[in-house]
This record gives sequence, structure tokens and C-alpha cells, in this order.
Amino acid sequence: MLRRLLIAWACNVAALFVAAELVSGLSYGDDWWALVLAAFVFSLVNMVVRPVVFVLSLPLIVLTLGIALFFVNLLMLYVTDWLVPEFQIRDFGAAVLGTIVVWLVNWLLSVTILRRVGERG
Repeated sequence: MLRRLLIAWACNVAALFVAAELVSGLSYGDDWWALVLAAFVFSLVNMVVRPVVFVLSLPLIVLTLGIALFFVNLLMLYVTDWLVPEFQIRDFGAAVLGTIVVWLVNWLLSVTILRRVGERG
């Protein structure tokens, strides 16, 4: 579990950095420690809070054919904003774009990491 948290944290550092660079309404205050902390909190929130929210919203997720998962991910970004004062989301549009960028970067990194692990094993 620790290894999984460390991999998620490293990927989230990259994802939140890219999102803050591409989306003008997302910021970590140009403080690398704030970015590292935000990524760690985001990783923990996704490992602890997200499963609970997922189970509670499962009927809505099924009813919307999975579209509601986007809003679950959006909520996790807002929880990170709430817990880490230096990590700022200016408005809902920035949160939507940031969620898309974070998802895309994490997806690309997971595909790359899984491919490399598959090549070794």
C-alpha cells in the first residue's frame, strides 16, 4: 500500500504541476513544497475519501453511465483545495479543466508505468 501511495503521489505531483501550468485558475503559489503537499493530500483523498464517495454515489454513477465519476474526481480536487491553503482553484471552470488535465496526465503516466513494469516482468 505504501508503494501504491508513493507512485500515486509522484504521478499527482506531475499531474497537478501540468494542470497549474495549463489552467490559469489553478495555482500552488509557485512554492514547490505546496505542490508536493497538495499532491500528497490529493493522493490520500483519492485513496481514503474517494471510495466512500464512490459507494455513496454508485446509483447516480450507474444512472448516468459513469458520467458522475467526473464529478467525484472534481470533488476530490476541491477537497484538496480545501485542505491545502496554498493550492487554489479560482472558479468552477478552472476546476473542470484542472480535473480533465489531472485525469489525462495520470492516465498517460499510468499507461507508461504499466508498460514499463510489463516489459520487466
